Amino acid sequence: MKNNFKVLAILLLSLISMNTFSQTKLNHIAVYVEDLKVSNKFYKDFLGLEEIEEPFKDGLHTWYNIGNSQLHLIEQLPWTPPTINKINHLCFSMEDLDGFIAKLKENNISFEDWPGVKGKINMRPDGIRQIYIQDPNGYWIEVNDEH
Repeated sequence: MKNNFKVLAILLLSLISMNTFSQTKLNHIAVYVEDLKVSNKFYKDFLGLEEIEEPFKDGLHTWYNIGNSQLHLIEQLPWTPPTINKINHLCFSMEDLDGFIAKLKENNISFEDWPGVKGKINMRPDGIRQIYIQDPNGYWIEVNDEH
């Protein structure tokens, strides 16, 4: 057992020193949703994400381009509400955060800062402004102006 651990440790150290892991990248994020149509309206129509081709064609999946990776929405039947906490969130950056906040207000969608103060914009120490909203399933989304 001790020898197996030594061999594994040497192998891992060799791989790390050869930068084998440097090619690892985020491929996609999967988010389970209760109602795909409602979620699509939010992510595509409201957040403005670009829908891309998805292979399933079963009416239970929608894929979006989110820069160098993808967001996969997957309708889960039967729906089991997930445990949701703000610390686990998606984050999108926008050029016009003020315009987005105006859109939130026009659509009566509440937003808050990190501590949870409704209608407040959070300012990070590096000067980036951020707000938090929830999608139709209750998942937290940070929107900031680090575009």
